[in-house]
Amino acid sequence: MAPGCWFFRALWLSVMLTVAAAEEQVEACSGSAKKCGNTTISRPFWLPDWETGKSCGSPDFEVTCRNSTAPVILNSAPISFGFAIVNISYKERSLHVIDLGKRYLLQHAPNSCQVPIWNTSAKLSAPFRISPGNLGLIFYSCPEAAGAAALAQDGELVQTGMGCGNKSKVFVRAGGHYNDTSGYRSYDGCDAAVTPVVGADGGANASQYEQLINDGFILTWELPRPRSGHEGRST
Repeated sequence: MAPGCWFFRALWLSVMLTVAAAEEQVEACSGSAKKCGNTTISRPFWLPDWETGKSCGSPDFEVTCRNSTAPVILNSAPISFGFAIVNISYKERSLHVIDLGKRYLLQHAPNSCQVPIWNTSAKLSAPFRISPGNLGLIFYSCPEAAGAAALAQDGELVQTGMGCGNKSKVFVRAGGHYNDTSGYRSYDGCDAAVTPVVGADGGANASQYEQLINDGFILTWELPRPRSGHEGRST
């Protein structure tokens, strides 16, 4: 056999062994539901095995169990503190979560200069979607003069305790249903970010923004694409 054929055969064998090992590693974890506090972590979600280093599924569904009681979804977005899981409905493919980035801003008000306010949707991994049943809160980070002007023109705008000292202040306004952008407004000189909240049937009260953030919101997910038995093989 020509040397080139030996090389490609060895390369193909190496690739197939790597794929088989990865599939075997994932299959070894399948069906093994685990607990983090009172929350059951089951497929497609998974907890890492720190002793063996096994990966039991898609990185998007990896759950970290903080202090052995608090399940948190982390993702690759550098702007995200992750989302604390309150409850998982596997039947409805939905999660009740809390945005830990927003909670951090609340805890460090009024000097949270190093942490900008981002749209929650920008921090989600690909399989996750914000449920349209959520309500929306719009936060506005404004320099002092722009914030004063915004307050003067909108009686529904509420000043929060968040901000960056005397450099900027953060205001909030209720925006109706999350997907209904008709209630969203903009103000000159202010940066806006939208966060979903569970709220109540009568709508969200912006003055209760701290409680609304701590009550969290609902995410849904799409199942990861199943592995193909022929994936990675040449014919």
